[in-house]
Amino acid sequence: MQRIFLKAKLHRVTTTASEVDYEGSCEIDGILLDAAGISAFEQIQIYNIANGNRFTTYAIRGKENTGVISVNGAAAHKAAVGDLLIIASYASYNEQEVKNFVPTLCYVDEHNVLTRMSSSIS
Repeated sequence: MQRIFLKAKLHRVTTTASEVDYEGSCEIDGILLDAAGISAFEQIQIYNIANGNRFTTYAIRGKENTGVISVNGAAAHKAAVGDLLIIASYASYNEQEVKNFVPTLCYVDEHNVLTRMSSSIS
């Protein structure tokens, strides 16, 4: 049996751009993608803390150390510049894999700079 668990999350990142006239996706600072183990074009879930919107898109690798979190295309209607977001990635695990499973939880400051990582909610 396969079970779906949270693989990784970027917690409380700040939206830096919202681009309607752009091919749909979410551009994320490459440092944050690497820290979370999220790949370019991987499906992600975005939860907007500011307005409650929840939506699915995919990740695009942004330039490192820019703090970029750009919600693009149709999804741009769901997030405005300055909104706080949780970006989550999920994966399927079999019963054997679940025994050693730990998520990657990434926390940032107000400029989307990685401040700490954890494998449990504190």
